[in-house]
Amino acid sequence: MSFWEYLAGRHQQLLTDAWQHASAVFQCTVLATVLGVLIALATYRSERAGALATTATATVLTVPSLALIGLLIPLVGLGVPPTVIALTLYGLLPVVRNAIVGLRGVDPALVDAADGIGMSRTARLLRVELPLAWPPILTGIRVSTQMLMGIAAIAAYASGPGLGNEIFRGLASLGSANALNQVLAGTLGIVALALLFDAGYVLLGRLTIPRGIRG
Repeated sequence: MSFWEYLAGRHQQLLTDAWQHASAVFQCTVLATVLGVLIALATYRSERAGALATTATATVLTVPSLALIGLLIPLVGLGVPPTVIALTLYGLLPVVRNAIVGLRGVDPALVDAADGIGMSRTARLLRVELPLAWPPILTGIRVSTQMLMGIAAIAAYASGPGLGNEIFRGLASLGSANALNQVLAGTLGIVALALLFDAGYVLLGRLTIPRGIRG
């Protein structure tokens, strides 16, 4: 069976796996973004705290994804829980690092001006600092998403959702008629999703970043 015949015969299952893969990455990216920005807000004013936050989130990336998911299985079981926890942890570093850089890069004169007109700290963060820090934060989210797109394939080891199941099935049956087709379909599907997400971030940047800041 050729690759195109395999796609035609399995397109429904492949579309379902692709949707689950994209959904898992998107949801975990949202979680990592919220947590990462909160960590950055809590630490960016202190060099020591910022360095600690960056180091702690970077340390997670030194743990092999297969090992981390394997360690989570006895704690939270199979399926979605270990997938969500692992992907969220892996997605933190780019967001935390870029958010800290972005917040520290805000012109102090603008912060002083916001204070001068009586803005509260919350209003200043929401209306001045975070909007100005948004371009590097978006870059961090973009990098995080691309990382998670590949790491999410490992979730199949814990019966997680996504195109990794197609890859693992192919690897488990190497030598059979459709093993290569399965691996290729899963891999190309992940690449296609990564490109679609990246295009979405480019569009989001054009819609949310003023032209003068963008470049």
